[in-house]
Amino acid sequence: MEKAVVTTKGQVVIPSKLRRRFGIKKGTQVFIYEKDGEIVVKPITDEYIESMAGVMGTKGKLLKALKEEKAKERLL
Repeated sequence: MEKAVVTTKGQVVIPSKLRRRFGIKKGTQVFIYEKDGEIVVKPITDEYIESMAGVMGTKGKLLKALKEEKAKERLL
């Protein structure tokens, strides 16, 4: 189990060991939500996006749009 400190701005540094394991790099977006009384941080990586393919019944159109949007965000 890793430990981190919350700053006065509410920021938390994710330990490097966990960043490497989950493919979190500079600019990686994350979902933050509560589940069963705990705070969950879930990285939005290419693997995560691909794993969600088909759940909306759009036959891959939504996945393609998400990938294009993510590519645009990386250029910023």
